Amino acid sequence: MTRRHLRNPFTHLEGYNCFGCSPRNVIGLRLNFTEEGEEIVSQWQPAPDYQGYTNILHGGIQATLMDEIASWIVYVKVKTAGFTSRAEIRYLKPVRTDGGPVTLRAKLLRMRRNLADIDVALYDDSGQKCAGGLLTFFTYSPEKSRETMYYPDPDEFYGHTETDR
Repeated sequence: MTRRHLRNPFTHLEGYNCFGCSPRNVIGLRLNFTEEGEEIVSQWQPAPDYQGYTNILHGGIQATLMDEIASWIVYVKVKTAGFTSRAEIRYLKPVRTDGGPVTLRAKLLRMRRNLADIDVALYDDSGQKCAGGLLTFFTYSPEKSRETMYYPDPDEFYGHTETDR
């Protein structure tokens, strides 16, 4: 399977400070992504700052992680921008903040006109599925995405080296 690191083409925009994926947001999640076949994948190290109960990752942060990776499915696989119109999250087991990195996986299930249904999953450091969900994104036309959402040429998501993210 081909694995390609994705770069974040929004980082040059003035004022860009996405909580999910901006590398400069000091309190953000700073997610990076790879494309593995039909999936977008991310690994992220939970920190105590994001806990609910002691050493347990807050459910709202889990939902944010899944929402962010779903948006990257829209960027890379649907080749446009949009926003979350529905999120059905199922929490299966606690995620520890004092363990290793979690893995997020997302894939496009189907397009219904301008609605993208995206399957997302969050796995702990032992590979156990801890949360999953179905997120539906309202997607803009590519023209509107470029005009209003600063969506770049889709090729800008692909870097040439492993460090070009």
